[in-house]
Amino acid sequence: MLVEYGSVFMILAVVLGLYMSWGIGANDVANAMGTSVGSGAISVKQAIIIAAIFEFSGAFLAGGHVTKTIRKSIIDPTPIMDQPEILVWGMLSALLAAALWLTFASWLGWPVSTTHSIIGAIVGFAVVGIGVDAVNWSKIGIIVLSWIVSPLVGGTLAYILMRSIQKFILDSDTPFLNAKRYAPVYVFLVGFLLSLVTLFKGLKHLDITFSVGQSFFAAVIFGVIVAVIVRFLINRLKMKEAESIHDQFTQIERIFGIMMIFTACAMAFAHGSNDVANGIGPMAAIVSIVESGGEMAQESNLPLWILLTGGVGIVLGLSTLGYRVMQTIGSKITELVPTRGFSAELAAAATVVIASRTGIPVSTTQIAVGAVMGVGLARGIGALDLRVVGGIFMSWVITLPVGALLSIFFFFFFRGVFL
Repeated sequence: MLVEYGSVFMILAVVLGLYMSWGIGANDVANAMGTSVGSGAISVKQAIIIAAIFEFSGAFLAGGHVTKTIRKSIIDPTPIMDQPEILVWGMLSALLAAALWLTFASWLGWPVSTTHSIIGAIVGFAVVGIGVDAVNWSKIGIIVLSWIVSPLVGGTLAYILMRSIQKFILDSDTPFLNAKRYAPVYVFLVGFLLSLVTLFKGLKHLDITFSVGQSFFAAVIFGVIVAVIVRFLINRLKMKEAESIHDQFTQIERIFGIMMIFTACAMAFAHGSNDVANGIGPMAAIVSIVESGGEMAQESNLPLWILLTGGVGIVLGLSTLGYRVMQTIGSKITELVPTRGFSAELAAAATVVIASRTGIPVSTTQIAVGAVMGVGLARGIGALDLRVVGGIFMSWVITLPVGALLSIFFFFFFRGVFL
């Protein structure tokens, strides 16, 4: 069968892989960029350029290149080792199911999780195609737990960061001077985290690995460099002392607007390293099975052209439908200005770094939503639109089952067509 339909499977894998990447761009990346756009720090066009460069760099440099095709040990394909076509149909079904759900959610402006869409879809086909026992249910339990833990961690960090900005800058007697004084410290954290996630995961494509000590040292140096650049940019902002307090706050937001360009890059990079492979993993699995004539390796190398396909799909998704999710994250949950957006984005990037180090399959989406909520809470519960928050939580809960049901339907469809 693989010999007979090999080229058809390859074409389907590329088309559906591209569609899935488009969904990641429209939903996941839009949500990673939403805080920067919503707070007015960057335009949608600039967000697309940043995403194109940094999402791809994150996936290429730090994306854990030997993508585990049998997604994150969620299923055990041993029972179907002599029937590789079942896994091919299953991965095609998973891609189509997850991509359709992402399209629907993006259209409604729901920031759902790509990671969980694809996991739900893979579980769905595994239950009917291989058997209930083929699913690693304890792993699914950990993922469900991460739905609660990751937004909480992101939200708590964002709340602490926002309160610190309020205390040291906004509520001080000399807010503008304090903003100039402390801004490099905050942006040092951005540079430090961005380089740490890269070094922790290892530059596998370049065959460079660092020890924990070396990683920290290099990250500190990179953080200092970024802080010096920001210091230089801020010093070019002219400010007369006599200006009113309102003008001072406007200038402070300008300073944080400059810093948010750096956090947007950090967030796109962290997202690229964490989530892009989730979307294109099944595509890599199909390509690997077809090219090897039916061999099911637990790991398969991720060819550069597959990463490029993912990168192209992501940019297309962000530029065509990404604005809807950007609106939800950037303005509907709570009103964002650069100081708040900066806190949310830095907290989200930090949480992704911590999670990628522990290997828990978290969702960047849920972390970002949690972080935006944390920033809103720093101004009091009234600053949050609880109706929007409720809708988002509901969309998270139904993502796994919807992905699973759609995948089951498509699995039987593909089996019917090719058998």
